[in-house]
Amino acid sequence: MDNSMHLYLKRIVEALERISPPPPHINNIEAADAFTWSNQTNTLDPIHTIDFVEFSLLQGINRQKEILFENTWHFAKGLPSNNVVLWGARGMGKSSLVKSVHQEVNKKLTKSIAPLKIIEIFKDDIHCLPNLLCLLKKLVYRFIIFSDDLSFEKGEHNYKALKSILDGGITGRPSNVLFYATSNRRHLMPREMIENEANISINSIDTIEEKISLSDRFGLWIGFHQCTKELFNTIVKSYAHQRHLPIDDQNLIIKANEWSITRGARSGRVAWQFIEDLTAKLHS
Repeated sequence: MDNSMHLYLKRIVEALERISPPPPHINNIEAADAFTWSNQTNTLDPIHTIDFVEFSLLQGINRQKEILFENTWHFAKGLPSNNVVLWGARGMGKSSLVKSVHQEVNKKLTKSIAPLKIIEIFKDDIHCLPNLLCLLKKLVYRFIIFSDDLSFEKGEHNYKALKSILDGGITGRPSNVLFYATSNRRHLMPREMIENEANISINSIDTIEEKISLSDRFGLWIGFHQCTKELFNTIVKSYAHQRHLPIDDQNLIIKANEWSITRGARSGRVAWQFIEDLTAKLHS
């Protein structure tokens, strides 16, 4: 091989190395209990400060809190547990509950049990889940992989990677990993996408109700419903009392309902935004 050909091949190899993703790795697993997964760098990056609401402050979702805490507690202790989809009304605490339960479980674990880790992965990176799982299954910690506001539109195929992971695939889901997702849709996909899967299924007897929907792969479905006026008022008072705001309940509720009218909605999120604004005004 002449020198020019050798240099040519060397350039090709170097170019391929530049465009190939680096091997997956973790930026110090001991550094934090929360991470984000970066598809660009193939790394788990620690999050040192988690934005979460105290578990006790989440109002109007007591049953949902109980179910998710119990499932997460079992998982942290090495007991059987399920992947979970939290679905339903916007702003009613789905993602807040996932983060607060993670914090609450770690608070209650004894020192003999390793803290539970949570990893946020974005929808566009779902196709990289196999790489992430290969990295996690070698570790002694337990991990919740969390995807917020997850849904798939027509033409998107990331859901197939997620379905394979939830089904276990040929290697099975690592025993130290669970998948939690929040979505405004119960089935994560538009109905026409689900029906299309049914039409192309090898077994035409398969129906939407018989394992066609992606959400069927989740062991637990936790529903969240629209916020009533009474519940909205309860949430507002809970936040205000926790902050010891210098305002009586009657004026508090009047202002809160005026705020919700300007937003055109009532929800836990709107209540929190109102309290943030009111806190600033009362202390200015």
